[in-house]
Amino acid sequence: MSRVLLATRNQKKLVELRRILEAEGVTGVEVIGLADVPEFPEAPETGATFEENAIAKAADAAKATGLPAIADDSGIAVDALNGMPGVLSARWSGKHGDDQANLDLLLGQITDVPDDRRGAAFVSAAALVHPDGAETVVRGEWRGTVIREERGTNGFGYDPIFVPEGETRTSAELSPEEKDADSHRGRALRLLLPELRKLAG
Repeated sequence: MSRVLLATRNQKKLVELRRILEAEGVTGVEVIGLADVPEFPEAPETGATFEENAIAKAADAAKATGLPAIADDSGIAVDALNGMPGVLSARWSGKHGDDQANLDLLLGQITDVPDDRRGAAFVSAAALVHPDGAETVVRGEWRGTVIREERGTNGFGYDPIFVPEGETRTSAELSPEEKDADSHRGRALRLLLPELRKLAG
């Protein structure tokens, strides 16, 4: 059984990757998280792009643990805000990880934007870095619209205000399986499957 480190403390992301591997029939790979390895210094996210942040996080983790490491950096890019919050999504309100404050600020900033101009995309870059430094980086995008009020409890971050294209429900109203099939992170992680299958042997 090959071990792969998903460089996150977010239990939901770990469960998501495990679900995707199971759904795609990838066996022989055990996904562990940062809580399962000795602590190491994690560099701050200072990249200008999702890809830069994902590669830096995965490279740090691979170097510190000697395990192949996956990291993702994701966020929402709102058309009316010229693609922001983008890489600043998790700390848009000034405090990292305060989902409600970030969401409230974003809604406040586009209050006056008409419904037909509230397009957005969830973006995820996922990087797989091996201990020898070999790296693969991929990108998944999920287009949709930002609505005016929160709906649903099945997500985190900006999920309650994002309605994907072709849907009437928000991302937070979709089941985990529906979300895996379409989400930006699901799309990015599936693009890494050929590399993960190689690890599985």
